[in-house]
Amino acid sequence: MPAKRDTSARRPQREHLPEATVLLITGTDPDGDAVARPAGWDTANGPPPQVFMHPEPPGQPALAPGERVLARLKPIGAGRYEGRTMRRLAEAPGRILGVFRPGARENRLVPTDRRAKAEWIVPPGEDAGATPGEIVLAEPLPHHHRYGLKPVRVIERLGNMGDARSVSLIVIHTHDIPERFPDDALAAANHAGATTLGRRTDLRGVPLVTIDGEDARDFDDAVFAEADDSLSPGGFRLIVAIADVAHYVHPGSALDRAARQRGNSVYFPDRVVPMLPEALSNDWCSLRPNEDRGCMFVELQIDAGGRKLAHRFGRGLMRSVARLTYTQVQAMHDGGARSYSSSPIHAPLPIPSLYAAYRGLLEARTARGTLDLDLPERQVMLDPEGKVTGVTPRPRLDSHRLIEEFMILANVAAAEELEKLRQPCMYRVHAPPSEEKLQSLRDFLHALGITLPPGNAIHPRDLDRALRRVGGTPEERLVNEVMLRSQSQAAYSADNIGHFGLALPRYVHFTSPIRRYADLLVHRALVSGLHLGAGGLAPEDAAQFAATAEHVTATERRAQLAERDALDRYLAAYMADKTGAHFAGRISGVTRFALFVTVTESGASGIVPIATLPGDYWQHDPREQTLTGRRTRRVYRLAQEVELRLTEASPVTGGLVFDIVPETQQPGKRSRRR
Repeated sequence: MPAKRDTSARRPQREHLPEATVLLITGTDPDGDAVARPAGWDTANGPPPQVFMHPEPPGQPALAPGERVLARLKPIGAGRYEGRTMRRLAEAPGRILGVFRPGARENRLVPTDRRAKAEWIVPPGEDAGATPGEIVLAEPLPHHHRYGLKPVRVIERLGNMGDARSVSLIVIHTHDIPERFPDDALAAANHAGATTLGRRTDLRGVPLVTIDGEDARDFDDAVFAEADDSLSPGGFRLIVAIADVAHYVHPGSALDRAARQRGNSVYFPDRVVPMLPEALSNDWCSLRPNEDRGCMFVELQIDAGGRKLAHRFGRGLMRSVARLTYTQVQAMHDGGARSYSSSPIHAPLPIPSLYAAYRGLLEARTARGTLDLDLPERQVMLDPEGKVTGVTPRPRLDSHRLIEEFMILANVAAAEELEKLRQPCMYRVHAPPSEEKLQSLRDFLHALGITLPPGNAIHPRDLDRALRRVGGTPEERLVNEVMLRSQSQAAYSADNIGHFGLALPRYVHFTSPIRRYADLLVHRALVSGLHLGAGGLAPEDAAQFAATAEHVTATERRAQLAERDALDRYLAAYMADKTGAHFAGRISGVTRFALFVTVTESGASGIVPIATLPGDYWQHDPREQTLTGRRTRRVYRLAQEVELRLTEASPVTGGLVFDIVPETQQPGKRSRRR
């Protein structure tokens, strides 16, 4: 195969990859040949090298995205290799998800993965009866021509591209998210029943409330607060009660195996792929109002400044007095006594005490010096047919922050309790930024006239001060995004390194065992350490903590990628009929091959290929984050506001392509040239 021409700019020298390397197939090039990267590549070492795979021998199926192979490599340029398969590392061929497109001469499969640059051919008799526009799963067929598009066989028909649930369906299959529960797990969930009081603490007389979003599908935490001067003047007594999932999901059971495999729930605009069957996640482990539910709880005492003075864990039986939303709670708080008297909920609600305790917790957080990024979530609005009607930012209210602070306090108490009990602990860790990322952040902030303290011993409050400097300015959102990209990814670990962003020496996740397996392990460890009955940590669980931490970190990142992928595809569907329209936007990324841009109103992101910029030779400055025309001296820089014209929107892949509208073509603007 002819070597792919190296058109890349010079990069820092990397160590060469071994001649024999395990590769992950990530996509295809425009010729239909596989493209790969080293399996398990650590992005802290920079972008992965690209490997262009030699076509498979005649009679063998083509390589498909997701496959792993042992390959022999030959360098062909800086960070680029040619690869030849030595051995495929899976018995079954890889699979391709795509949209079936019949043609006059041949049928095609259009991949849904934007990394795939070529279509596949569906030979006669291999379409399984697929209809035009249908989403199908296919596997490569043996082929007898080394070059050109590769053949596939349709093995499963999944639904039409225009159906209401097609976007999340594509994403679920693209990211290999388990969707169906085994029969034995479903049977165990369906046989579950109510929790009895027994030796539990009776909390049914405490007016606990759940506070969630309007579209919440499960309620796994409830809160209560009251003034309490017993340990400190002006102090508070808090209770955080969490669904007792450990009561229903025992180590080694069918439910446990299914939950561990999934690692966490995955949330899409039109559905949830839950970690537990709905008989548990939406019923017996959901803290519904006016129904008895088993719970794990922590009772906390804090002083007026939000410092924790004492805590106590236990198993309880509770009855939520109300299912409240963030919007309701904020309106009650803002409306004062009149809003409580007009509330349709007749039970006494602890809203004033919750907010009073929250103010103390906020004071303690400020004193601790945390990093508080302000990046509003985008909410996709769907009509009953599943069509996107709009994309709006989710409001960020004090009621959201209130619940967040209560949960953080409970998580800290759980970490301290497990350490005191000498129980295995599934820590939630967050390392400080790497030296390389910190330097890139310094360079970016320097361009905005903001400096960070010298050295690598940076504190989260130093970064937070930089965020406050740009608060209320046009650069605010971009600085928050760049700050987020500079951070290490949080992870689960059996070993503690602290949590940088929250400025905490020890931290776990205790508050969401319905949707996170790590939280379930924390519950089990507490049950074992405090001798709270059945459902504690099994010896084999403890022995596998390091491997489990790695696994649930991977499933969490898979879920994050899937949720982001779904949002991109919904946004592309929303923009599909707006080709040619102009949008206000800004440059959110600068590379040597393209500008990344974000539409101001919807938050939709896309690219401006460098080939579409005005004719010039464009020089990339990674330190200044600019592209500069050598002839015109025109500069495109990070955070620059631009007017965009949408040229392509692909709901199949979620890709958006834009042009930058020259100033002479923008309404109300004249050329600056004379």
